[in-house]
Amino acid sequence: MVTSARGDVTPETDPTAGRYLNREISDLQFKLRVLAIAEDPAVPLLERAKFLSIVATNLDEFYMVRVAGLKRQQAAGLTALSADGLTPTQQLAAISKQVAKLMDRHAAVFADEVLPALRERDIQILRWDELSKSQRREMSAVFRERIFPILTPLAVDPGHPFPYISSRSLNLAVFIQDTEDRVRFARVKVPPLLPRLMHVEDGRTFVPVEDVMAANLGDLFPGMEILTSHVFRVTRDAELEVDDDGAEDLLSALEQEITRRRFSKAVRLEIEKHTPKHLLEMLMRELQVDQPDIFELPGPLDLSCMEELYQINRPDLKDPPFIAVNPPNLQPTEDAPADVFAALREGDILVHHPYESFQNSVQLFIEQAAADPDVLAIKQTLYRTSGESPIVDSLIEAAEAGKQVVVLVEIKARFDEIANINWARTLERAGCHVVYGLVGLKTHCKLCMVVRQEGDRLRRYVHVGTGNYNPTTARAYEDLGLLTADERLGEDIGSLFNYLTGYSRHETYDALLVAPHEMRQRMIALINREAAAARRGDRARIVFKLNSLVDEAIIDALYDASHAGVSIDIIARGICGLRPGVHGLSDNIRVRSIVGRFLEHSRIYYFANGRADELYIGSADMMHRNLDRRLEVLVRVDADELKKRLCGILDLALSDSSGAWKLAKSGKWSRITSTKDAAAGRLLARNGSTPELNGDSPLSLQKELMRHASQTQ
Repeated sequence: MVTSARGDVTPETDPTAGRYLNREISDLQFKLRVLAIAEDPAVPLLERAKFLSIVATNLDEFYMVRVAGLKRQQAAGLTALSADGLTPTQQLAAISKQVAKLMDRHAAVFADEVLPALRERDIQILRWDELSKSQRREMSAVFRERIFPILTPLAVDPGHPFPYISSRSLNLAVFIQDTEDRVRFARVKVPPLLPRLMHVEDGRTFVPVEDVMAANLGDLFPGMEILTSHVFRVTRDAELEVDDDGAEDLLSALEQEITRRRFSKAVRLEIEKHTPKHLLEMLMRELQVDQPDIFELPGPLDLSCMEELYQINRPDLKDPPFIAVNPPNLQPTEDAPADVFAALREGDILVHHPYESFQNSVQLFIEQAAADPDVLAIKQTLYRTSGESPIVDSLIEAAEAGKQVVVLVEIKARFDEIANINWARTLERAGCHVVYGLVGLKTHCKLCMVVRQEGDRLRRYVHVGTGNYNPTTARAYEDLGLLTADERLGEDIGSLFNYLTGYSRHETYDALLVAPHEMRQRMIALINREAAAARRGDRARIVFKLNSLVDEAIIDALYDASHAGVSIDIIARGICGLRPGVHGLSDNIRVRSIVGRFLEHSRIYYFANGRADELYIGSADMMHRNLDRRLEVLVRVDADELKKRLCGILDLALSDSSGAWKLAKSGKWSRITSTKDAAAGRLLARNGSTPELNGDSPLSLQKELMRHASQTQ
């Protein structure tokens, strides 16, 4: 029986108590680990500012999706328990308490550490009262020329109802007094197209745009006396509810739902400290926000604007630039880039981004396929891509050259729906066959297949990745990809594309694990195989490197394997619902997390399989949504050299000096600081083929991979 994981639970005395950790609290703890980078004085200053922005953006999305979902359950009167035994109402209460601490800590890091440090380095973010008289005159002129013409003040009175406040917008609540001494209220929205941080003439000083607006409100309300103005911000439910089973035109249905999203329920209100009680009461009433969802913070609100600050030209305050190397099998000559198809006929290639170039591997693969007259067809999935996409350009070029191009564009990819709708229409206009995904499922897998005429036969070339076909994120996200001309894998991927685009019901594959059909069952079978080996006294080992581990059936199988004596390590970047190190439940399981310069995004699943080392990579985390509501793919990596390389990556991640975080059985995370926290056993013997870690920096794993990539160039 699953019970609540409250502080009074003692799993050691009752192995069934506190069996799972709460998903939402685990997610918030991940955000705290990201915030810890912003707090680290050893991290370059503008990198710290960037991580403040990342935390702010991630917390917005947490409210727009996770909190909004719980509120919908609460409003519907649902009392279903989470895996750790909490109702939606109890979870919301726990979240509010945790978020209040997180947001206070986030604001304090900015105000007490990052802001003063920026000033010491000749970068100033000043509030209006801190500007000199000449600077105020300058910014008032900027207001009249660049801001005033696009502002629209909205009055609130019996003839003007309280306006709709869009999600994540900054707003000024303004109290004014007219010539008859009546107090009026108006709302002025901060235009989202304006820079949030306005440059003062010296180029080193910035002032929040809302401060410039507040100081010049007299121009908006001539003849009125400005009494006070206060900044506030609203976050709204962003979940889409599209019945794609009944929608004849999914694009139209999705566009209508995106429009509806703009008018969704408010789930959080942020206000500046010292906001008057009467204004707060008005906002609570009009926005229908409850007290636990109100957060009073020192200004400026919404520190996602630190991403703007990061763009300034101060390389001395950023990480040293890192130039990705070319994969050894894809080295260009003096006259031409590598021939990807020729290289793949020699053997499989594993690419590791951002250490190895996405542009000169995956992107090159698609570009050469588009230009090659012997290529007859390209089939690809697109979940997210970049704004200016060379991948899409190549697909369009291929279609215009007469090749058959099939693209599955997942238009339900959260927060990228509009961009993906636009890409879908662009591809259709170019003559590509565009598919919008399967009914009831998101297509999250990262697949590309090229069919090439070679003599009297057709050969399939395939890429299966852990990350999106996005050259921009490939420079910041740690991901893996397998490029291969293996015939069996080509047949598997070909059958899968037929399932994606047609009515094929092929559901059994050789080298692939595919969700939602069989991934959970086969993953559990692989875990159980290790458990059986441990019971026989044979070598048994499991290592998972993934973003999130939540699925209870997978966790239970890992618990059973631990009880059987399997040594298990989980490297979970984000959410982990498994409770490690509990006597009688998970004695042999260790959980760690690596958070650093690059987003650890790859998924690697290792099983000892006696001494045969079976490994999978792909797009799937062990979560309900991945296993039940998404089309996901994990591919088995069979080449011995590539398996050895994956084991080396896992060994580095499990090194006691990698600066990782460890998860205690209590559910708390802490930094690893000593060798006693090292993983139990290594997957590879240290024979010089796998890079060793140097130092104990929190980012030493990623630094070591960068060093090793540079040495192999």
